[in-house]
Amino acid sequence: MTKPFRTGTNHLFIPGPTNVPEAVRRAMNVAQEDQRGPEFGAFVLGLIRDLKPVFGTTQRVMLIPGSGSAAWEAAIVNTLSPGDRVLMARHGQFSTLWAKMAADLGLEVELVDLAWGAGTPVNEFARRLGADREGKIKAVFVTHNETATGVTSNVAGVRQALDSALHDAMLFVDGVSSIGSMPFEMDEWGVDLAVTGSQKGLMCPAGLGILGVSDKAMKASKTATMRRGFFAFADFELQAAQGYFPHTPPTPVLHGLRVALDRLHAEGLPAVFARHARLAQGVRAAVAAWGLETCAESAALASNSVTAVRVPPHVDAREVIRIGYERYNTSFGSGLAQLAGKVFRIGHLGDLNEGMCLTAIALAEMCLREAGADVALGSGVAAAQAVYEHAPRLALAAE
Repeated sequence: MTKPFRTGTNHLFIPGPTNVPEAVRRAMNVAQEDQRGPEFGAFVLGLIRDLKPVFGTTQRVMLIPGSGSAAWEAAIVNTLSPGDRVLMARHGQFSTLWAKMAADLGLEVELVDLAWGAGTPVNEFARRLGADREGKIKAVFVTHNETATGVTSNVAGVRQALDSALHDAMLFVDGVSSIGSMPFEMDEWGVDLAVTGSQKGLMCPAGLGILGVSDKAMKASKTATMRRGFFAFADFELQAAQGYFPHTPPTPVLHGLRVALDRLHAEGLPAVFARHARLAQGVRAAVAAWGLETCAESAALASNSVTAVRVPPHVDAREVIRIGYERYNTSFGSGLAQLAGKVFRIGHLGDLNEGMCLTAIALAEMCLREAGADVALGSGVAAAQAVYEHAPRLALAAE
């Protein structure tokens, strides 16, 4: 089969990897360098310094060669011991995978199963923590933003549940598709391990797992007995002190991260978060104008970084995605696991603006219609335009 000749821009509207800004791409075009050289450590320390406000922490941030999943594993193996009980909820593909990893690593997983579209069950967590008089639960895991369903959970509420129960369990948070796109307050929320990756809100290619680590978690790492090798926190302590990696780092990605962080801080984190909220509001307005629903069970749970759109029963979401890719050089996110064929996802995080979201909406309308959905052309675009038209003017970098 002859592949079609493609012209123009490849439209990437998946929730990660996200669009890499041209300035970030150029910054990665560097010669290889000595990662033990005298200037490299200072360069990495600057990255760690500027990542801390993005995590909302004054504690330590570790850069781990790998992905967000690598940071998941590093968090677990350094701070917990085989047979430890952990409390988790399963309400989407990524919370499911995290629970599987915990079980595979030998933890006893106390699991709360929920509909895919629900958020972390704060009240149920509070009940179970309150009943755990012997402190058997050693950690509570929260998927802050479930990328598969477009749902954001209440991390602060889980912290309140822990505090109200006078419970000493550590709080683990997956912020892979939230950190850098939404407010994240590691210290204020009492998060002990916060996980993200370089390829979403931080606007870089995949290659780095990034982990926020509290003092409490570092203390736990001294006595935890789970086997570890590559991910040992003790080896990464030199990074926090001197900026050097215990293993060979992906240096081009680090140079891209430098520029990405400069962009985030030049825009200002409050403005970054407001932009994501505004863009997401426009996308959700479009979905409502189509007469469709999002996967999130309520508006209060709706994510500002990704929207999972439920298609009508007679429409296969995989067809929507196929048409976008083959006809319009466009990638939408697929429905994962039990949501396959039922939803498609529009990622709206990272290096993104109103025009890009309007493009996603306009293309999605055509794909939906060709796949058999009764959607009026321009309806979603007009609804989103009504949101964006009254949004605050974007400040220019020169101002």
